[in-house]
Amino acid sequence: MRVALVTVGDELLAGDTVNTNATWLCEQLTSRGVDVERVTTLPDRVADIARVVNEYRAEYDAVVVTGGLGPTHDDVTMEGVAAAVGRSVEQHDEALEWLTTHGGYQAADLVEGTTHLPAGARMLPNREGVAPGAVVESVYVLPGVPAEMKTMFEEIADEFAGERTYTVVVETPDPESSLIPVMEAVQERFAVRIGSYPGDSVRLKLSAASEEEVSAAAAWLREQVTPMDEEA
Repeated sequence: MRVALVTVGDELLAGDTVNTNATWLCEQLTSRGVDVERVTTLPDRVADIARVVNEYRAEYDAVVVTGGLGPTHDDVTMEGVAAAVGRSVEQHDEALEWLTTHGGYQAADLVEGTTHLPAGARMLPNREGVAPGAVVESVYVLPGVPAEMKTMFEEIADEFAGERTYTVVVETPDPESSLIPVMEAVQERFAVRIGSYPGDSVRLKLSAASEEEVSAAAAWLREQVTPMDEEA
């Protein structure tokens, strides 16, 4: 399964808010064997959301959008997604019923627009907040508040699946440039993928569909590089 992730919010682009939602969702989806192939951050602008979501829904099996839900002036994600799929935004009776029955709200207390979703969308209840999410065609729309997003995603997580991937990380103080031959060699010997991530040390991430294969590759790799408890 191939997925694109879209995070919406002027605050993300301004650096006012750290985009932890993208990292968390990528981890969750990858652990389920899903290939996340795009992570795009957009401003609170209907035209941009509509254009990108429309492009991605044609290319990927699913698009996950977070942020910009609610009735305030800058909460335009639902409008953008609706435009992407050629639908109107309208009062969603199920969303209203859920909030008044399970959410503890009176209809008169809800700000106009709170329960407006793309026409024909499947409503996703927000058990940690107010603004509901939605599924319309292959587009999943989740809140931007991390606690709300995580709870809502966990209810739909089973709708995202692929071939499970096993990973092992090997760390070494060796310089990344010196590791090129050994990275090439491990891929020649084993059916694994390898990525290198430099920092205070170099993290070599091995991934494979077989737990036994990735474990064997990691054992071989550890013999080729300097262990972390030794100086390079």
